[in-house]
Amino acid sequence: MRRERQVKKHIIKTLPEYFADARAGRKRFEIRKDDRDYQAGDTVQLMEYDGQKLTGNVIEVQISYILRDCPQYGLAEGYCIFCWEN
Repeated sequence: MRRERQVKKHIIKTLPEYFADARAGRKRFEIRKDDRDYQAGDTVQLMEYDGQKLTGNVIEVQISYILRDCPQYGLAEGYCIFCWEN
């Protein structure tokens, strides 16, 4: 019998310029090291990080698509791109 995978919640730091674009809906993707088992349906909390500390600004998104293992399009081995809808 196959077990259903539990939806995960990932918390990641994001620099202010990228956080602002994500909050405004202009940026709906992240390129990340593929070390957290990101899956469609998982929740991601983007936490604004100014390089020294968290600012307290947070948005939460749900992963809708993941691209991985695609070096022919310039995606380095061990990295993934995931996107979300607003």
